[in-house]
Formats: sequence, C-alpha cells, structure tokens
Amino acid sequence: MPIPRRWAAARARQSFYTSLRDSLGALGYLEVETPCLVAAPGMEPHITAFEVGFVPETDVGRARTLYLHTSPEYAMKRLLAEGSGPLFQICKVFRNGEVSRTHNPEFSLLELYRPAADMEAVMADLESALATADGALGSSGFFARTPYQRMTVREAVRRALDIDLALCPDAQSLGAAARRVDIPVPEGESFEDVFFRLFLERVEPGLGSERPTYLTEYPAPMASLARLKPSDPSVAERFELYAHGLELANGFSELTDGAEQRRRLLEEQAQRRASGRPVYPLDEPFLDAVGRMPPSGGVAVGLDRLLMLYTGAERIEDVLLFPAHAFV
Repeated sequence: MPIPRRWAAARARQSFYTSLRDSLGALGYLEVETPCLVAAPGMEPHITAFEVGFVPETDVGRARTLYLHTSPEYAMKRLLAEGSGPLFQICKVFRNGEVSRTHNPEFSLLELYRPAADMEAVMADLESALATADGALGSSGFFARTPYQRMTVREAVRRALDIDLALCPDAQSLGAAARRVDIPVPEGESFEDVFFRLFLERVEPGLGSERPTYLTEYPAPMASLARLKPSDPSVAERFELYAHGLELANGFSELTDGAEQRRRLLEEQAQRRASGRPVYPLDEPFLDAVGRMPPSGGVAVGLDRLLMLYTGAERIEDVLLFPAHAFV
C-alpha cells in the first residue's frame, strides 16, 4: 500500500533533522533552545510578529504584550556573548500574514552561529551539512553539487536587468533604472522597496537553476544585522542561499558594534512607523550583548522549503502535517 505523501514527508523530515544534527555536532556545534515567547521580536520592516497578551494570575509580573519570536537570533547572540562557542537551534518561528505556495505563518528554522569566524566559514559549514543530508534522504543529488555557486548581488542584477547597482546608490536612481526596464515603481518608495520590486520579479526566479547558489554582497541598506565589507562599505557581508529560484537561507558576518546596531534598529523602527506597521520595542539585553560578541558568522535556514526541494514537493503544505489552511 503506498505511503500517503504527508507521512512520507514526515519521515523525510525526521531523516533530515537527524542528518543535520549529526553533521553540525561533528563540526563542533552545540544544540540549544531559546524562548518562543519574547518581549521584543525582530525589527525587519516587512515582517509582522504575532502579539500575545500576557495576563498574570499572581502578583508576579505585570500585564503586557509579548510576541511569538520571528527568529531566535537575538537570544542566540546573547549566548554567543556569554562564550557559548558554536551553537545551533532547530525551532518553530512565527510571522503573521505569510501564507503562499512557499510561506506558512508557522515554519521551521535552522539557526546557527560560529564565533571566531565570518560568513565564509558558515557558508562552508552549511554547504557540507546540506550535501550530507542530500545523501541521507536519497534525494536527487542537487544539494550534493559542491562547491555551490557564488555570485554577488551586483552581478546577478546586472545579468538579469543590465542595471549596475553601483550607479544606483539611492531609491530615486534605482527607481529610474527600474522604469527603464519596464518595472513600474511608484514615487516615494524606499531603496529597499524598489530593490525588492525588481529583484523578486526579474532576478530571483533564475537563481540556483543548475546548482545551489550563494548570493553575496547585499547593498548596505539591506543588512541591518550584518557587518559592512571593510574594502567596500557600500555592501554588507550578507549572503542568501538559492535553489531553483527559491530563497532558502539568509546569513551574515555578524555586526558586533552595539552603538551601530542601535542606530540601525532605530532606523528600522522609523521605517515601520512610516509604513503604518506595528513598532516594536528595542531588545535592550540583545543590544547590550552585541558589543560583547566575538567576531562571528551566522545563518538562518528555512527547513520546510529545503524539504520541499529534497522531496520534490510543489507547495509548502505538502511537507507540513498541519498547514495554515487548516486554521485560517
């Protein structure tokens, strides 16, 4: 009797997680758990957290709004600052409103950090772990095609659109370039908004078609948690992993300047306020930890999307036992 697809996906997930834990453990990573319920979620301008009302039934604490975390990043960086060494976490994270063929409001994330390292070391660790998982799952071998391709954002945009980002340093010039290639851009949008219009429509679909591809050197305004490249501060030491046009991972050489991190988060608060999105409080324990962190590299990896590609699933719901449409 054929195994129903949902059970086949559940067994594949089990094998996938076992392989990841074995690979990362062999590389010296410690698995940790951090809270899902937090006082301050991520501040990214385009992500909305789920709000949770905390109403104490004793005299301990006070009524207040808490949030389901959109990422375990802030908490894990506090552990890095305490000298944890390399660490990883496989956990559920929550982002309000995200439902599509490749989005679910509750999804599974691998987050890992390596101190005394940069993004190149983390990219190598992730590549090794994903290639090993490909073999463990008996998949197509796509993620075993190492080394993964490397391409800068500037190169990817130039190939797809013949637009040179070095000549478009602000929203106005980038918007004008987008309109020249028939991408409508309303006046008044931010640099990040304009970039995503052209990137999602024309650049992203072609990434990682022949082998997994690391996209590197994102424009500085689009990397609020990353270190700027010392030799070219117009770009950040940020990378994303793509396969078959699907974004799978987002990583950095981590910022370790607490004052600069505060400035960037305040800027993102202002962006959220201007766009009418909820404005979240600053995470003061995280900001205190940033300046004490060792030089580090880190990455967040969408495990459900990876499982889609490993198993040949067309939609994220095909690898989830209880997808969003079961309750929304």
